[in-house]
Amino acid sequence: MRFADIPGLIDVKEDLFRNVESGRVAHAQLFMGKPGSANLALALAYATLLNCEQPENGDACGHCRSCQKSNKFIHPDMHFVFPVSPIKNISGKDVVSNSFIAPWREYLTQNPYGGPIEWSTCYGGEDKQLNISKEESRNIIRSLSLKAFEGPYKVMIIWLPEYFHTAAANAILKILEEPPEKTVFLLVTNDYEQLLSTILSRTLLIRIRSFRNEEIQSYLTEQRGILEAKAAHWAHIATGDMNEAIRLATEMEDDSHSLFREWMRNCWAGTYNSLIEMADSYNKMKKIEKKSLLQYGLNIMQSSLVQGYLDISEIATPDGQAQQFIEKFSKVLSIDTINLISLELNKAYYHLERNANPRILFLDTSLLISDIFKKARS
Repeated sequence: MRFADIPGLIDVKEDLFRNVESGRVAHAQLFMGKPGSANLALALAYATLLNCEQPENGDACGHCRSCQKSNKFIHPDMHFVFPVSPIKNISGKDVVSNSFIAPWREYLTQNPYGGPIEWSTCYGGEDKQLNISKEESRNIIRSLSLKAFEGPYKVMIIWLPEYFHTAAANAILKILEEPPEKTVFLLVTNDYEQLLSTILSRTLLIRIRSFRNEEIQSYLTEQRGILEAKAAHWAHIATGDMNEAIRLATEMEDDSHSLFREWMRNCWAGTYNSLIEMADSYNKMKKIEKKSLLQYGLNIMQSSLVQGYLDISEIATPDGQAQQFIEKFSKVLSIDTINLISLELNKAYYHLERNANPRILFLDTSLLISDIFKKARS
């Protein structure tokens, strides 16, 4: 991975490059960011830069022998430690990072912005307690006792050190404070406050801000092939969390369309028992999924207003369901009616943001929209 693969964060990238260029590389650095930030991605790109043979334009070159290996996460001087858990064929002292290195490389390739849930799903450890064991600390000391094989630096990337067993964390304090020559620790945390003070005191803190909406939108469009309007929608919903934006863009859209279509049909028909059931289901959804449904509805309303004037294909689902729904919707409702529904959806989104009771909010909005439909038919 290179800095160029990560959207935005120009100031952090420039600082990291200057440190390498000047030779002022701190031996232990802590990349701190919220879940879904670029903290792991930046640590990976920085590790690639440290051993790049021909750095250029503020970044690793991407084509030298070292970069090619780093991009596949197989460079012999790039070591990884990350939380794991026992699975069917791996238990006891074998529950360490090296036993999971193949799925780890696959995980990094698929989504370097993911979190513990995505990682445990990747290797088959769902619902198991993640941990970095004391045995792992022995492996760290053993790995770093050898000289670098190819590059100028040995790099140890420790992802989520907050999962360290206390004994394991204490066991690496000495090597963390006084590592072998040309050894760099890059710790990546999502929960700074859970780290031992003895680890914090031995590392240089690098704060990584959350992504801006336009940075997420750019990544989804250029790297994931998401249409611009859809990318803007998911970027707005994800509020700085790239991992959540990717998940929403790949998993949620069809669900949002089906739910919104069913919701509007029940409101139109005035089937209140079904609306009460939907309110119960809505209450059980994650907050970001609740927001996604309301935002999707607002997009549908907006597109219904401009139906016949603008190309709405950019907001349609891949199989065209949204476009068909909009065409039917705009034929039976007036502009005033669509505006009134949009107003209620906006109010619901506003109150949801301020922690209104989701079940009551959904049911109240449903009854108001049903009343709007009833007046439109009269």
